[in-house]
Amino acid sequence: MFLGILVVSTANLLAALWSRFHEQVGARRVTRRTFLRNTVLGSIGVVLLEVAGGFIYYFWPNKTGAFGKELTVPLSDVPPVGAAPYTRQAGKFYIIHNADGALALYWKCTHLGCTVPWSSEADDWRCPCHGSVYNRFGERIAGPAPLPLDLMPMRVEGNTVIVDTNPGDLIIRDAYTPDQAVAVPV
Repeated sequence: MFLGILVVSTANLLAALWSRFHEQVGARRVTRRTFLRNTVLGSIGVVLLEVAGGFIYYFWPNKTGAFGKELTVPLSDVPPVGAAPYTRQAGKFYIIHNADGALALYWKCTHLGCTVPWSSEADDWRCPCHGSVYNRFGERIAGPAPLPLDLMPMRVEGNTVIVDTNPGDLIIRDAYTPDQAVAVPV
């Protein structure tokens, strides 16, 4: 607030000096009423700009963290065929290894975006919010979800699996097909 008043006062002083240099003979100087009006309007303008700047700063996405980038997973962390999935909290994905290969499944439910945890007892994913159920391939078995879990692109390079967690690169699918799985050396 103090900075705004200081800026407006300085701007008014400069405007007054500028008007003195361009004053014509017989021309009136800036009246007290005009000066006060310009000071008040300038102060309001500066405060509104500060509020808008704070609003933009507050709601600007803070892109820190791993989600949205390519993440590497050592091949030793990829589970064996038929085992419970590997969970990567920072990347918001599961890696599950099936007979066809490995899938990197985004853990967001396709119904309303809840995080879908793995159920070890039932050997599937179950949405705790609305009851959607997904099998090992991420296909919808039951519940209100309209589609299977989305896939994240993944590839194997050397002894690591690289998963692209960029939300813009998600593979949205209607059903599971074996070509969606990536072959992972055991």
